[in-house]
Amino acid sequence: MRVKTLVASLALATPLAAQVNTEVPPLVPGARPATVERVKIHGTALEGNLEGNAVDRNAIVFLPPSYAKETSRRYPVVYALHGYSIGAEQWAPEIHVPQTLEGAFAQGAQEVIVVLPDSKTVHNGSMYSSSVTTGDFERYVSEDVVAWTDAHYRTIPRRSSRGLVGHSMGGYGATRIAMKHPDVFGSVYIMSPCCLSPRGAGSPGGDIEKTLEAVKTPADSAGLSFFARAQLASAAAWSPDPKNPPLYLQLPTRGGEPQADVLAKWAANSPLAFLDQYVGNLRRYRAIAIDVGDQDRLRADAEKLHDALERYAIANTFEVYPGTHTSKVADRFQNHVMPFFSRSLCAKGDCP
Repeated sequence: MRVKTLVASLALATPLAAQVNTEVPPLVPGARPATVERVKIHGTALEGNLEGNAVDRNAIVFLPPSYAKETSRRYPVVYALHGYSIGAEQWAPEIHVPQTLEGAFAQGAQEVIVVLPDSKTVHNGSMYSSSVTTGDFERYVSEDVVAWTDAHYRTIPRRSSRGLVGHSMGGYGATRIAMKHPDVFGSVYIMSPCCLSPRGAGSPGGDIEKTLEAVKTPADSAGLSFFARAQLASAAAWSPDPKNPPLYLQLPTRGGEPQADVLAKWAANSPLAFLDQYVGNLRRYRAIAIDVGDQDRLRADAEKLHDALERYAIANTFEVYPGTHTSKVADRFQNHVMPFFSRSLCAKGDCP
């Protein structure tokens, strides 16, 4: 259902966003403290990646207030995916966890475990995709992180008790992973997703193309502009090339000309292009939610995603709220995301 009617607007074609300051929800009286654990999760799916991205990766786990005392209790788990150019450590203060989790629990949301895995790469983001160059971050999240969490905490290890949420690049990741892995997750919340539509080559022959063609080592990308580095991240994720060292990727332009074969690969990784293949999978979700700010240039594609689900009569909620791409993300996490999972995730040991 649509909470607010949208007008068409220009969608931003690059992954967002760098670490930013976000509005802090007021403290909730009586909120009890969650436990924060910083861990490393081995990525079998990342082994042998050509970029040399870390296989043993940092993650942050938030255990609910009752976890330490109620030692026989098992909990649903929410997996929360960060955006481009940041990692889990940078996203945590953007969504103001654990404060927002504690506030949500104090306001009546059922207690869950929340896991923030890290997907930052040499070029600042994996796109949560499957690539020999970056490593298979799609399977890292859906298999390695989930299996590790189930092995180390008192979870309810069933899809009906697992939720997936992501913002920006993480929203893209949540969309992609949800479509392909309905056996793992039962509910999904998509926040301001990037990269839903097939993307163009940028400005062939322009400064960015020349800059990218001059990059000779992975370390060279560290000083690039946001857009240029995002182009490299996208190419590493969506047009990998194991025969093209040292970056092991193909760019969408060469010698001033768009490369149709590369752009076709990028289109093949666009959820609005491949959604039709996964309608049956999407129907299996107990709940799907999408939200986006009214000042966010990604809102047009978020609306297209909602409309695509509506065409197939796949139940989902869609909300446009007052805000930019990042301004309300902490409020959304506390007052919308966590209540959504409170309603949609099964908290009983006999879950289907």
